[in-house]
Amino acid sequence: MRSTRRAAWRPPILALVPAALLLAAAPARAEDRIAVFDPGLLDTSGEGLRPDQQRRLAMIGDELRQALAASGRYVVVDVAPQRARLAEGPALRGCGPCAAAAARTLGADLALVTVVQKVSNLILSITLSVLEAAPSEARRAVYSAEIRGNTDESWQRGLRWLLRHRLLAPAGGPR
Repeated sequence: MRSTRRAAWRPPILALVPAALLLAAAPARAEDRIAVFDPGLLDTSGEGLRPDQQRRLAMIGDELRQALAASGRYVVVDVAPQRARLAEGPALRGCGPCAAAAARTLGADLALVTVVQKVSNLILSITLSVLEAAPSEARRAVYSAEIRGNTDESWQRGLRWLLRHRLLAPAGGPR
């Protein structure tokens, strides 16, 4: 005996593929304009800033800007117009209002201040502080990663971990 009940109509699965591909190909909308300031070194080892560390600071600053721009979540604002003025003032790591004011002057919504603290050649940390530019100057987030070793590879691995698991982690993802 045959059932008289009709199955609900379902579109063929292949008909849904083009729509899914269009959604996946759509670029993410950049939400916030962010001023990514040049990373600074807080050397508590007493050794002082070496040329290789200066190069690494520039390296992680460039990588941060590229990763944030490529994410589609941020529009990275050029900080060059404020660089000379900021070099004359207090270090941004200790002056959140200075970073927020400079970001506001640049037309950014957020300021990103990066500090690498060197305790020794073995023990370092990278800290990313995200501040609102206006009007509150409030800290939106602070992320930190401990790294071992004062090498290009260790600095890059620490920064990439912070990007993947903190700053650019998917919503609801690991924190």
